[in-house]
Amino acid sequence: MVNRVNTGAVIGLNSYKVWVETDVINSLPAVSVVGLPDAAVNEAKDRVKSAIKNSGYTFPGQKVVINLAPADLKKNGTSFDLPMAVGVLIEEEVLTQEQVDDYAFAGELALDGLIRPVTGILPLVLGLKEQGIKNIIVPKENAKEAALIDGINVYGAAHLTDVVSHFTDNPLCVTKINAKEYLAQQSENLEYIYDFKDVKGQQKAKKALEIAAAGGHNILMIGSPGSGKTMMAKCFPSILPPLELDEALELTKIYSVSGLLPPDEPLITKRPFRGVHHTASANGIIGGGTNPKPGEITLAHRGVLFLDEMVEFPRNVLEVLRQPLEDGEIVISRAMHSVKYPAKFILLGAMNPCPCGFLGDKEKHCTCSDFQITRYLSKLSGPLLDRIDLQINVPRLTPSELLNTEPPKEGSKEIRQRVVKARQIQLERYKNDNIFTNSELTPKLIKKYCELDEVSKQMMKAAIVKYQLSGRRYDRILKLARTIADLDSSEKITQMHLTQALQFRMFNLADYGKG
Repeated sequence: MVNRVNTGAVIGLNSYKVWVETDVINSLPAVSVVGLPDAAVNEAKDRVKSAIKNSGYTFPGQKVVINLAPADLKKNGTSFDLPMAVGVLIEEEVLTQEQVDDYAFAGELALDGLIRPVTGILPLVLGLKEQGIKNIIVPKENAKEAALIDGINVYGAAHLTDVVSHFTDNPLCVTKINAKEYLAQQSENLEYIYDFKDVKGQQKAKKALEIAAAGGHNILMIGSPGSGKTMMAKCFPSILPPLELDEALELTKIYSVSGLLPPDEPLITKRPFRGVHHTASANGIIGGGTNPKPGEITLAHRGVLFLDEMVEFPRNVLEVLRQPLEDGEIVISRAMHSVKYPAKFILLGAMNPCPCGFLGDKEKHCTCSDFQITRYLSKLSGPLLDRIDLQINVPRLTPSELLNTEPPKEGSKEIRQRVVKARQIQLERYKNDNIFTNSELTPKLIKKYCELDEVSKQMMKAAIVKYQLSGRRYDRILKLARTIADLDSSEKITQMHLTQALQFRMFNLADYGKG
């Protein structure tokens, strides 16, 4: 008689219910796994056989056929080991079908029966819960991660014998964790290596970074070598607001699928900061592979993607950022299926103004020709620059600023307080719009929340004519002005807020350093 054990398959960040069907056929001893398995799943037959025998149970002396249904869904990874073993144990009458009907199983088996952790447990458990599963047994190391989902009983097992004992004489304990309390506790204890109190001068750049953090805006810093661009970029995470629970769960799903979730941290509690070297490939940035995995833009979701020496990246790599910056997601298409990953990140770029680095510098003379400068800056296309809300000049520090030993009036803590206050205003404003920050405003919502008075409209009209603004630039300036108004605790966008927004845009990069 065929038995059926519940488990699931994760594709992208989505989970699909899978039934592991096991049958024993009167034939020569063998194990056959069907149902579109990949190499890791197909190799499970040897792990399962050894794990069952080394745990003190018998393995059928006939042919065992294991089907992973539905058969047209690609099965990847090692999480199918445990449900396969449970199916065989039912055939051997160690367990019964009735005992496991309300359960799902996931985990990799060692040859001695130990249950090893697997990736993608959080999205797997969430998907199975939505499919009506009430109980799930997972590796002990994955139990806390799985327990973040309410409404399903999670049991952590260390060995195959623990699973059998759970149904016979020694039930496992339910793993429980309050995700909201855990996030609040961890957020209070966050520490940062870099702090803005260690940054000398650069008040305009600090203000621009504060605005970027408050509204989730993209920012580009341009300046001479040694002016402090990289240092301020490293300080930037210290002024970002703490994660909301929905954001933390979404990030945890991403890092779980990627296999990057720390073993002692079931929930991501800190906004990611992904610094990418300019030798990174386009696939490394956006994600890819036969079984598409998240790239850097997805790993930076709800956080920061930092591109130092931005113009040193190949142009084709920079251009792949255009669509994710606009849509906040990336779709990776393969022959068998397409996978969608979220990618709502703050792009933080830093670059020199020319190949030698000293265009516009007041102390050192630029040695580059006009042709060299034009070719250098042309790596940043107009459409890409259109998507960067703040573009600022970071000048060389003066001797008095470098020699100043007095600490700044405020550090990251004070700046972060203003950022958090502005973010709370946005969360309250957009609670019914399914967005978190001003940078996510759609054209429809811009009309609703970014109204201008008559004086501001005239100023904007003049800017449109003078700088030949595109529709995208116009919208992004309004979003920027909305964030500046929020930092000022103003319900309306005033002329002052609009003026500041225009000052933080470099409308023609080719004119950098002139005048």
